[in-house]
Amino acid sequence: MEKAQKTAEHVFGLLGGALVSAMIYLGDRLGFYREMQSGEQTTSSELARKMGLHERWVREWLQGQAAAGLIEYKGDERFALSPEGAAVLADENSPLFLAGGFCALPAQMAILERLPESFKTGLGLAYDALGPEGARGVERLLAPWYRTQLVPVALPKLEGVVAKLKTGAKVADVGCGGGIAVIEMAKAFPQSIFHGYDISRYALDRAEGNKAKAGVSNVVFHQADQEPIPADASFDFMSTFDCLHDMAHPDRVIAAIRKALKRDGTWMIADIHGQPTFEQNLADNPLAPLMYGFSVLCCMSSAMSEPNGMGLGTLGFPEPVARRMVTEAGFTRFTSHDFDNPINAYYEIRP
Repeated sequence: MEKAQKTAEHVFGLLGGALVSAMIYLGDRLGFYREMQSGEQTTSSELARKMGLHERWVREWLQGQAAAGLIEYKGDERFALSPEGAAVLADENSPLFLAGGFCALPAQMAILERLPESFKTGLGLAYDALGPEGARGVERLLAPWYRTQLVPVALPKLEGVVAKLKTGAKVADVGCGGGIAVIEMAKAFPQSIFHGYDISRYALDRAEGNKAKAGVSNVVFHQADQEPIPADASFDFMSTFDCLHDMAHPDRVIAAIRKALKRDGTWMIADIHGQPTFEQNLADNPLAPLMYGFSVLCCMSSAMSEPNGMGLGTLGFPEPVARRMVTEAGFTRFTSHDFDNPINAYYEIRP
């Protein structure tokens, strides 16, 4: 009974995490964190008045956030968001911003109603099954790294890539999503031409909107299942950011990238940093429960959404798998990079 009690406490804690996640979603959607970003102390009445909301609801949300350790309670019914909390929950230009990852939570949870059928048939759901909010959520989760690290930190570590981009290169981002990575590179290197490829209509709609907002003219987006990557060895630089493990047939995409890349070209991979075996993930990966949950809801489901899908899943593309698959496609050089990201691994691949 003592062990059963501890198990019950553990399960109840997991339920609490789900409910706190729902409150983070509301905090992000309603703009609480952004309103409190300055760090000034506020009461529920003051915050409700500023935001045009009902005080009783605001009070309950604030008290719950304080109980969860996300907002500080200062006493005398006053609350504040710490600078650290603002970096994670409010500032979308912070490399630590995570609140964007919660904006697709309702769409992801709604998928649960459809997944029992997938468990029976083996066929998963395409990424667009999550709707527009799914594409928006992925974009907001990944965008902070693209905005703060890709151009100033990552690209200079790739041999010869920045020099080519400065003088004028042809670039493709495969699995471009909402296009943030492409747009950030296009702004930094106006002499180069950038192509974004994706199969998600919702993501490409966001990409076109982001392109218009950024005012860049050296970017073109393509619906990849209608305009496949040209097999003409014309690209100087190619990238796949956080997408190979989601693909039903990543082997085919890797083969297409090999045919599209110049002999002296470079391909950059960013993908989830997982351990080679389940036993190692169980022992050494504190994010494993989160990753397996994402996998069933999104990543593996997408990777099983076509007949005979490879089904890699969130933790299914660790470095040994990456090395094997790119070697089988004809690549001969593989370099691993550490960009101080606890979630992703980064690889520099050359023919």
